[in-house]
Amino acid sequence: MKRPKSNNRHQARLSESKEIQLLNSWLESQKPESGSNPLSLPPPTSDAPMPGPVVNGEFPPYAGATRFDQLPISRHTKDGVASKKYTVMSAIQRASLPHSLCGRDVLGAAKTGSGKTLAFIIPVLEKLYQARWGPEDGVGCIIMSPTRELAAQLFEELKIVGKNHGFSAGLLIGGRGGKDVDEEKAHVNDLNILVCTPGRLLQHMDETENFDCSQLQILVLDEADRILDTGFKKALNAIISQLPKRRQTFLFSATQTKSVQDLARLSLQDPEYISVHAESLSATPKRLRQYMMIVPLEQKLDMLWSFIKTHLNSKILVFLSSCKQVKFVYEAFKKLRPGIPLKCLHGRMKQERRMGIYFQFCEKRSVLFSTDVAARGLDFPAVDWVVQVDCPEDTAAYIHRVGRTARFTSEGSSILFLTPSEQEKMLENLKVAKITLHPRTPKTDRMQSVSGLLSALLVKYPDMQYLAQRAFITYLRSIYLQRDKEVFDVLKLPIEEFAASLGLPMTPKIRFLNQKAKGKTRPPKEAPPEQEDNFEENELKDDVKVPERKLKMVKSVEEAENDILLAKGETLLENEPAVSATRILKKKKLKINMHRPVGTRVVFDEEGNMLPPLAALADMESRDGVLQLDKVKERYKKLKEEMKLQDQEDKLLNKQRLRERRTKEKMKWKRGREEEEEEDEDKEEFGSDRKSGNGNAKRSKIYFESDSDGEGEKKGKKDAGIAADSISIAEQEALALKLLSSMHS
Repeated sequence: MKRPKSNNRHQARLSESKEIQLLNSWLESQKPESGSNPLSLPPPTSDAPMPGPVVNGEFPPYAGATRFDQLPISRHTKDGVASKKYTVMSAIQRASLPHSLCGRDVLGAAKTGSGKTLAFIIPVLEKLYQARWGPEDGVGCIIMSPTRELAAQLFEELKIVGKNHGFSAGLLIGGRGGKDVDEEKAHVNDLNILVCTPGRLLQHMDETENFDCSQLQILVLDEADRILDTGFKKALNAIISQLPKRRQTFLFSATQTKSVQDLARLSLQDPEYISVHAESLSATPKRLRQYMMIVPLEQKLDMLWSFIKTHLNSKILVFLSSCKQVKFVYEAFKKLRPGIPLKCLHGRMKQERRMGIYFQFCEKRSVLFSTDVAARGLDFPAVDWVVQVDCPEDTAAYIHRVGRTARFTSEGSSILFLTPSEQEKMLENLKVAKITLHPRTPKTDRMQSVSGLLSALLVKYPDMQYLAQRAFITYLRSIYLQRDKEVFDVLKLPIEEFAASLGLPMTPKIRFLNQKAKGKTRPPKEAPPEQEDNFEENELKDDVKVPERKLKMVKSVEEAENDILLAKGETLLENEPAVSATRILKKKKLKINMHRPVGTRVVFDEEGNMLPPLAALADMESRDGVLQLDKVKERYKKLKEEMKLQDQEDKLLNKQRLRERRTKEKMKWKRGREEEEEEDEDKEEFGSDRKSGNGNAKRSKIYFESDSDGEGEKKGKKDAGIAADSISIAEQEALALKLLSSMHS
């Protein structure tokens, strides 16, 4: 009974060997010329599938093929592609697959939703299949994505298309619990294909024992322009340094890079640059209807609310600049109940919740408020509208945002809200990028104002006021940090009106704006990274303005010019006296007045007679006031012993206080892990995990004392001759009186 199974396996191996030999001969004999465009070649004359050579013993050319079954790929891959009901290839697949299948490096650029994922999954499977790659060979392919959601989506596509192959594959992304990380470390060395984010891959390279990528065959960068930018630069350089230079490399994105420096970092070998839509009349899908509307900043939420209320039967994706804006708008609109399910997605969420929201939005009609974390690569089915409430940072960001709708053969619409200061230059930039927007004028009769409703919400829910302040500040900061100052000028924005539109009773203070200049100077183009990371924690310390006439502090005119509570040029009230300042600046050196009056100490005896200073240590019999060294030494010895005893008591009290504080920190830390709290700011706050390239910032470690510490404390207290309980107030007062009396005796 066992022999037939063995024979079947043997026959299968022979069949695979013959197929691989046939495919290699086909690929080598009909290899397209380097630099050629397969789209310009005529399609095969026969519509029949091409499983092998024709009658004359020659293989048909595969450059110019229009169907998947006309390519020199294995039966396993063809069956996997057919299971997805894919038959005809898209433009990027027709142009790139002939070059990638024969082993060349490829830089592929195509519109969003044009089938780039399948264009690199097929050659990945074929490369490993023809190399007879197995579990014992280790990692053969790495597919990197800038976001976790996109990595998960790629992994699902890989599982479907490659289900007939025997390769092992794994998804390595951050944001999951420690148990998942430990499980990954235990199995990562047995995986053939890794789908990952840069941060998690680098973590395994640094921490996982015996993790080896020295035999890597293919490296794939999806959304390559995003991975190659500054947000992932450090992590990517560290990863590339540990990969072999002799490998095949694929870079795919809707907006591809041609930077010589970037290509040199990846050690590409004469790559084929394929841009199938370079000559297209538009950089966006043909079935996408694109609109724009001029909306003042203070009316954006009114316009968004009105738009949602008039499109309750649509699936809508709304883009905002920062996580805090997403949280505020989502919480506020959810309480106002527009009549359609609402969801939010941003980089501060835990991974499980992010993936849950992603799948929920894919399944049913709703409104999803999101940052640019959802702008790249994600395939949301049947999105009707993409609403860009905040202007994208550049044309590439615009293309990726609107690419979430009108994917492949579907239709969709998008609308962009532009403030008057952004209108002229942004439209010019989009026009240069072959993007034409149709202007629309808002209908005033359908406009519904929500500013008053938001004000009532902030009064009813105090936590909402904090969210509104954060949303206000982070939006202005995102504008302030934008590089294109011709489009984004924070000094042209109506800040007071914007704060009121969020329902805030008063405008929060904005530290990063130079208010002293009152609009005469322009902010720097880009803040240093160290300022960006800790912005929100520092910024909200000065959120609320303090009315100047209610200040109780008395200051000089000179000090008032440097005080953070008063603006430059503001003087003290006329009826407030000016006195010399008592606060000493840290950098100011103290000067000792050598001619200051010297105080004298007067001591009296029990009868009220005045005694000379230090009379307790002097020879009182002769009344000459001469100090007796023996008494001085004895007194110092006695005081030293008392201070030593007191020092031991203080140490024990301090140790007890530290232990209590650590216990509180431990409980607080445990609660924080169970809740969704905001963590390190913002290498990814503005635009797609930007900061984090995923790169994940590490939390500082917290150490707690073990249970054995208590026994050590008790032992130390016993050795010192002191009870374990803390000293009572009465005992402390008695000890203080004892010390005072000894000093005056």
